[in-house]
Amino acid sequence: MDSIDIAKELKNFLDDEGRLTKYPAKAKLRTLSLFYLASKFEQGKIYTEKEVNELLKAWHTFGDFATLRRELYNKYLLGRKADGSEYWLEEEALKLPE
Repeated sequence: MDSIDIAKELKNFLDDEGRLTKYPAKAKLRTLSLFYLASKFEQGKIYTEKEVNELLKAWHTFGDFATLRRELYNKYLLGRKADGSEYWLEEEALKLPE
């Protein structure tokens, strides 16, 4: 994944620390923002819901980590157990959309 290109595409949505300042309205930029956030997760690591929330809180400023977590899951970028006790980065998260 080339996060430098994603960051360039999202420049109007990132602050000086690289945090997402708002969730884009356009579908392409929304998808890129999800790939950008997915790039902050480690491949092969298992996360608790609390750890996912904390990571998302650290990488956005608009206070809606629950929507971001749900969207990462809905777009198959994060996988999870049915009970939500464990999350992981899906292999699809490493493939940028065309």
